[in-house]
Amino acid sequence: MGEADTVEEEVQAVGRSRDLEADLRRVVADSTVVVTGASSGIGEATARRLGAAGASTVLVARSREPLGALQQEIEGAGGRACSHPADLSDPAAVAKLVESIRQCHGDVDVLVNNAGHSIRRSIALSYNRFHDFERTIDVNYLGPVRLVLGLLPGMRARRRGHVLNVSSLGVLFGAPRFSAYLASKAAFESFLRCIAPEVRGDGVAVTNIYMPLVHTPMVEATRVYRLLPGLTADEAAERICRAVVERPRRVAPALGLMGHLLADAAPAPFDGLLRLTYRWSRDSSAARGEDSDEMEAPAFAQGLLRRLERLGGRRER
Repeated sequence: MGEADTVEEEVQAVGRSRDLEADLRRVVADSTVVVTGASSGIGEATARRLGAAGASTVLVARSREPLGALQQEIEGAGGRACSHPADLSDPAAVAKLVESIRQCHGDVDVLVNNAGHSIRRSIALSYNRFHDFERTIDVNYLGPVRLVLGLLPGMRARRRGHVLNVSSLGVLFGAPRFSAYLASKAAFESFLRCIAPEVRGDGVAVTNIYMPLVHTPMVEATRVYRLLPGLTADEAAERICRAVVERPRRVAPALGLMGHLLADAAPAPFDGLLRLTYRWSRDSSAARGEDSDEMEAPAFAQGLLRRLERLGGRRER
């Protein structure tokens, strides 16, 4: 590819970004948008974009200080934002959150369910950790369901609204070591797919977004992920904002949809691939309850992965 081709691609990318910004402003200006998990990562980047587009952005997360800092940043750039610290795993806190949103902002136009709790741990290490499954269900399923049940009636009454779910690509075909996380994410996805035809006639859209690997603080415990290709938080936020504009039923990478089809069409080879993935990976030191800098890979691959990590670190500098 020549230099002229590269420049042309960059110009086209800038044009697409400007088009999205204009479309997003047209859709969300003067609207009330709730973003959960807004204190860092995907949620923070999404809230920042929505605030810049003129939305009245309701910031929700457990951590009060990062929310306050983001609110000041959005307001300093001329946007509108309001912080509502809340723990979505606490039923009373969610009920209080819904009431405070109603009192402060009235009805909600868009709800971005982004908050999540990820656990990567093999089932062999989970026999005595039922609380892992309780925690993920509370944060990734029951809390978001409570929030939807609290905000959906207002959307239906006004015949306008949009509920978005930031899900995981793994929900489409499963993945070893993610039983607690993906089961809870799949539960909320199924809930939304069930209610979608019930509310579509009332002007309420439902979108499930199946995210690939995104390099955020949530995945830092698994060191090998740092070497894998993935999206930045800003790139993930762009996908969410495009979904806010286009209101599709689902957003998924083509590779993920192909994997989903392959799992159904050729289950034996696909299961073999998953077994190989499991055998050629390890639980993280955090999942094992250890303090170690080992990569989550077989011993023979440890040296190569460390060299790749050091090479990547030098390139960043």
